[in-house]
Amino acid sequence: MSHPPRWMHSVVASKFALPALALAASLTLPAAVDAKTIRAVMHSDLRIIDPGLTTAYITRDHGYMVYDTLLAMDSSFKVQPQMAEYKVSDDKLTYTFTLRDGLKWHDGAPVTAEDCVTSLQRWGKKDGMGQKLMQFTASLEAPDAKTIVLKLKEPYALVLESIAKPSSIVPFMMPKRIAETPADKAIPEQIGSGPFKFVASEFQPGVKAVYVKNADYVPRKEAPSWTSGGKVVKVDRVEWITMPDAQTAVNALQSGDIDFVENPSFDILPVLQQDKELKIETLNKLGYVTIGRMNFLYPPFDNPKVRRAALLAMNQKPILDALVGNPDYYQICGAIFGCGTPLATDVDSAPVTKGDDMAEAKKALAESGYDGTPVVLMAPGDVVTLKAQPIVAAQLLREAGFKVDLQATDWQTVVSRRASQKPPAEGGWNIFFTNWVVPDVMNPVANVMLNGKGKTGGWFGWPQDDKMEALLDKFVRATSPEDQKAIATDLQKRVYEEVTYLHVGQYKTPTVWRTELTGVLDGPATPVFWNMDKKE
Repeated sequence: MSHPPRWMHSVVASKFALPALALAASLTLPAAVDAKTIRAVMHSDLRIIDPGLTTAYITRDHGYMVYDTLLAMDSSFKVQPQMAEYKVSDDKLTYTFTLRDGLKWHDGAPVTAEDCVTSLQRWGKKDGMGQKLMQFTASLEAPDAKTIVLKLKEPYALVLESIAKPSSIVPFMMPKRIAETPADKAIPEQIGSGPFKFVASEFQPGVKAVYVKNADYVPRKEAPSWTSGGKVVKVDRVEWITMPDAQTAVNALQSGDIDFVENPSFDILPVLQQDKELKIETLNKLGYVTIGRMNFLYPPFDNPKVRRAALLAMNQKPILDALVGNPDYYQICGAIFGCGTPLATDVDSAPVTKGDDMAEAKKALAESGYDGTPVVLMAPGDVVTLKAQPIVAAQLLREAGFKVDLQATDWQTVVSRRASQKPPAEGGWNIFFTNWVVPDVMNPVANVMLNGKGKTGGWFGWPQDDKMEALLDKFVRATSPEDQKAIATDLQKRVYEEVTYLHVGQYKTPTVWRTELTGVLDGPATPVFWNMDKKE
C-alpha cells in the first residue's frame, strides 16, 4: 500500500482521522488509479440519495449526476429542451412533450413517456412548484412510448418554468417502478438516465460517494448553459470525498490529492489566492439567501408574538460578518425574493436590516407570554456556510431573553431531523438555519418557505396560512409584471407579519480548484461535473 497523502498528517489525531484513513485506503484501488478521476470536496456529506425526498443541495447535486430532466433552464433564464422537445397549444391548455431518441436508463431499458409521467406525478406531490402545477392540471398522460401530454384546467403561465426549474426539488426523471415509490419514502435504487452512474458498492456515507461515466448517455448537441445543453462527460470517475475540516480540505487541494473544493472557508481565501496552481471563482453569480426556519407546531414558536420577538432580535450584519466576513461577498438585504431580482423590495424588512431593535425585542418577548420554554436550535458544524448562523442567532435570542438549547450536530442530521414532526423534547426541533440559491426563492411559487399548507403539504416548520395560499393563487393568475410585483410585495409583508421565516442576508461563495481542471461551468445549481476535464 502506498503512503498516506501528505494532508493526512495534520488530521491523524483528530476526529476526522477515520474518514481520512478510509480515503487513503480507497485511493489505492486499481479502479481509481487507472481512471481519469476528479476528486472533489463538496459543501456537505451525502447521506440522503433520493432527490425527491429533500431540498438539500447536496442531494440535488447528486441528482444531476445520476438523473436528467425533460426541460432545463439556460443562463438567460430561458427554458430549453433537454430529454424532450415541447409544443404548446394555441389556447395554452395542452402541453405536448416528445422524448428525444437514444434515451436509456442505466440498467439498459429504454426511457418511456410512462416513466416520465410517473416521475412528474411523484415530484408534484413534494415540490412547491409541482404542487401548484398539479392544482391546475386536468390530466397527465402518455398516449404512446415517446409522448407526454399535460392538459390544464385553465391557463397557467408557469408550466414550462416549473418543469425546467434548476434547483430543489428538481423534477428528475426515473423509471416508473422507482417513481412509483411514495413521495415520503426513499427510492430503493439509483437508476437514472443521466450522464453519470452512481456506484452503490463504493458509497460510504461520511467518507465518499463515487460516480462513473455513463457510456450510453447521448448528450444534446447544444453548448452547455446552466443545466441545459450538452452534458458531455470527459472523465471516467468523480469521487466526492468527505472532509468536514476546512483546513484539511485545503491541505489536500494544495498537495494535489484533491482537485476541487466547492466551499472553502472565507478566512482561508487570502492563502489560496497566493497559490498559482489554484483557480478561485464564484460559480453561482446570483448568490444565496440565508434564512432561519421556526417550527410552528410547538411552543414557543406556535405563538406569533414570540416569533415576532425573535424577528426583532435578529440582525443581519453580525450574522453575515460571522458567516462571510468579507463584505465583497455579502450584502445586507431584506428582500425575501433576493436583492437584484425583479420582485425585490425592502418593505417591512427593517427589523433584520437595521439591527437596532434589541430593546424592542426584549419588550415584545416580555409581553408575549413566553414561559421560558427552551428553544432547540440545531447547529451543524460540518458545513462552512451553515456554521455561523446558529451560533450568532443563539446569542441574539439569549440577549432578547430566550432560553436556547444549542445542539451541535452535522448537516445531514439536520436534513433528516428537520423532517420530524415530533415535539422538541422527543427528538424534534424549534429552529434551524439553511441557505437557498436565489433562483429557488426569486419566484413566489418556487419559494417553498411561502407554502402555507401546514402539516400535510407544507415545508419543514409547517405553517398553516390560508392568506398566504390565497396570495400565491392570486400571483399565478396575475397577467402583468406590475400586478405580480404588487402581489409579491404583499407576500413579503405577510412573511414579516407572520414571521414565516427569518430572512438574515444574502451572500456569494467562491469555489476553488486546481488548474489541471478545465471546463468548470457556472450556474445556480453548481457544481456540475459534465464538461469538466482533467489534464494528466
